Amino acid sequence: MMLPLISICFLLVQTAFGLIYETIEDLPNQTYDFVVVGGGTAGNVIANRLTEDPAVTVLVLEAAGSNEGVLLSEVPFFCAQLMGSAYDWNFTTTVQPGLNGRAISYPRGYMLGGSSSINFMVYTRGSADDFNRYARLTGDDGWSWNEMLPYILKNERIVAPSDGHDTTGEFDPAAHSYTGVNFVSLPGYPRGTDDKILQAVDELPEQFPYDLDYNDGKPNGIGWLQSTVGNGARSSSATSYLGPEYIGRPNLHVLLHSYVTRILPKDSEGSELHFDTVEFMHGSDGAIHTLTPNREIVLSAGAIGTPHILLNSGIGDSDTLSTIGIDTTLHLPSVGQNLTEHPRFTLDWSISDNNTFESVYWRNATFQQEALTEWQESRTGFLSSNPYSQVGFLRFPEEEVTWNDICAGPETPQYEIIFGNGLLSPSVPATGDTFNIGVIALCPLSRGNITINSTDFLTPPLLNPNLLFDPQDVAILKAGTEHVQQFVAASSWNDYILSPLTNVTDDAIRDGGAITFHPVGTASMSPVGADWGVVDPDLLLKGAKGVRIVDASVLPFVPSAHTQAPVYAFAERAADLIKQAWTL
Repeated sequence: MMLPLISICFLLVQTAFGLIYETIEDLPNQTYDFVVVGGGTAGNVIANRLTEDPAVTVLVLEAAGSNEGVLLSEVPFFCAQLMGSAYDWNFTTTVQPGLNGRAISYPRGYMLGGSSSINFMVYTRGSADDFNRYARLTGDDGWSWNEMLPYILKNERIVAPSDGHDTTGEFDPAAHSYTGVNFVSLPGYPRGTDDKILQAVDELPEQFPYDLDYNDGKPNGIGWLQSTVGNGARSSSATSYLGPEYIGRPNLHVLLHSYVTRILPKDSEGSELHFDTVEFMHGSDGAIHTLTPNREIVLSAGAIGTPHILLNSGIGDSDTLSTIGIDTTLHLPSVGQNLTEHPRFTLDWSISDNNTFESVYWRNATFQQEALTEWQESRTGFLSSNPYSQVGFLRFPEEEVTWNDICAGPETPQYEIIFGNGLLSPSVPATGDTFNIGVIALCPLSRGNITINSTDFLTPPLLNPNLLFDPQDVAILKAGTEHVQQFVAASSWNDYILSPLTNVTDDAIRDGGAITFHPVGTASMSPVGADWGVVDPDLLLKGAKGVRIVDASVLPFVPSAHTQAPVYAFAERAADLIKQAWTL
């Protein structure tokens, strides 16, 4: 059953909230110090931090509409229904050879808050090794774990779960911050598989140890999931960094429905190129507008949107651009390359228990209405928590690793497992109950790209994550499925699991492989002076002035984590880099 009718009326909001504007005519300013392209995970951090100085003016250009009143985004349990909705860019990949010729959907957030408004809210930082590798690669120790930890904590505010239960033993309070901006909490409603998962962990401690807190920089084991949820509702960059206490700043403006097409250079200053103008389409008539900030353009359109804008602007490989008919303004062959994504494969089992999402919620219209009413009245109950409650980050025994381990270091997990108490789609079978475990390869070898084949700015880019192209990625997923099957062989699952519903051959993995919605690397940072990469370690565009890139596209490797927490931390540091550059 789909959402009750009462929820649908909250799905669209047209009015401005605070200093968020729907039309360009309403903007009180025509000049700004900084223009931020993209009001997503990173862009809203930049806007918030720069406008802490009341003398600094910032405009955020957001292609989509407001997040206000979008119930699908606000209610944590509804997260899966955002994929393929009106709040998704609804991208589709090119045909993927590694997926046996399939093309698959590639969800990205299409509302204020970007993908932080539609993701599954999983809060994982990655390993210390991940950040230390960024520092080694770029030659900038500022990207190391020790230097980035203050920015991680600056973003995070741990709050009580929606049910207010005692969380002792479910996380390490010393590893967290209670004073940041973005809410993070533990599960606030019990799921039917909680006890069985923890019992299996107790039974198999050597292979599947209990991890009190996977966010301490050394993730190793299975533990309680931490999510960007606070007071029973999603905490996105829009609800946090553009929250009521910030959006009223007179120097912070957001313009919705503003689709950025290009960044444009000013007249040559000697031999150095300077991009100083943002070109964008606004409104239903598609009128073209330009804005020239006094100081910088900050591109935060995401790992897909940012390279799309760069390529449309003539920034990329000159030979490739010329075949399309685009004049090259800056030859940077790495633009759009190095697209990296976590491949995922899910195993399902038929079970004997009916304490599942299918039976408890999807087949029970009465409970659906009761749960929605409870959430609307108190922000508690079934809907107030992430559908997932436990997650594992693990390494294989050394003797089993027959491939080249390219993870960031010896304390970086090689695979993730995440547990589902049934199906998350309203379209469930009339009978039967299921349990599932997703297996994610955290250090994939396959690399893809984002390209364009048209001079029409509105033509979507070509998305080729090249998922599972390298056989090593399939081998890792297959090894992960073998360990998962050992996990469900623990006695806690006796008389619970009836039969497997998933084949685990190499071909089945290619037929069922999927993305985890974690694209990075398409505008990668690299050392100063390197002949590859798109930005320097300070995130300034190589070979030009005036543009800084702050989003997941700059990460040269995908971290061993769901990407929102690392992106928040990168944006926090980027804000300080901008302040230092301009002595703010």
